[in-house]
Amino acid sequence: MAQADPKQTPNVADILVEALPYIRQFSGMTIVIKYGGHAMVDPQLRDDFAQDVTLLKFIGLNPVVVHGGGPQINAVLDQMGIRPKFVRGMRMTDERTMDVVEMVLGGKVNKSIVALINRHGGKAVGLSGKDGGLIEAEKLQIVTQDQGDAPPEIIDPGLVGNVTRVRPGIIHTLAEKGFIPIVAPVGTGPAGETFNINADLVASHIACALQAGRLVYLTDVDGVMDGQEQLIPTIRRPAIKDLIADGTISGGMIPKIEYALAALQEGVRKVPIINGTKRHALLLELFTDSGIGTEVTE
Repeated sequence: MAQADPKQTPNVADILVEALPYIRQFSGMTIVIKYGGHAMVDPQLRDDFAQDVTLLKFIGLNPVVVHGGGPQINAVLDQMGIRPKFVRGMRMTDERTMDVVEMVLGGKVNKSIVALINRHGGKAVGLSGKDGGLIEAEKLQIVTQDQGDAPPEIIDPGLVGNVTRVRPGIIHTLAEKGFIPIVAPVGTGPAGETFNINADLVASHIACALQAGRLVYLTDVDGVMDGQEQLIPTIRRPAIKDLIADGTISGGMIPKIEYALAALQEGVRKVPIINGTKRHALLLELFTDSGIGTEVTE
């Protein structure tokens, strides 16, 4: 057995003692993790994430990962000479682009996450939202309202979908058998067509369907910052409207907060928004007293 460094042992012991009540609290809990941003690109962060998810499973939690893959999709489109187009943050998705999206998300990205977790001793299984009828979707219409008296403009983004139903049976089955589900955010329409769906939205719907205890969003920022650029550790539902109105919550953070609110309404207890560019961000958020991000709660 390796000899412990007596100078380091008290610090390690303190960390384990601090984590113990949280391990006890979360035992058996389903935690849905939206995995995206720089944490999916940086090799060290990818490895850290795989270790974190594997550890969660080993100590009795039931992690479910929903991943994005925008940069990887753009790279393949560029190789194929297809220029990506976006409207209001939505990827315009024709049939050719949808083929690439499905190939990259359900293939390369999904299986790379599965392989990393399995390398660290976990038992991960990759899923598309099409597997087992997991995600049913309908075509999304983008309605824009400009200033003035002009009528609203309806934009057709192509094969971009909105979640209509989640059938979580396949996730329950995998989790009960000790597997870690890794979900690519595509779904099936009523005519059998394939839709590209926002991963943040998919994670929220899956968390609701599973009655998850936590929905964790990994981002490239620390969380919601106040006017002095200080992290706001907790945001409660009643304060959100005013924080959006005064600009504290803005840009790409607004839809995440909206998806968080939808999850809370359906029984998810808390929604941490954390910086995935910090090493072992998941463990720091879940198993320390202070956490590292902004927690959205009732």
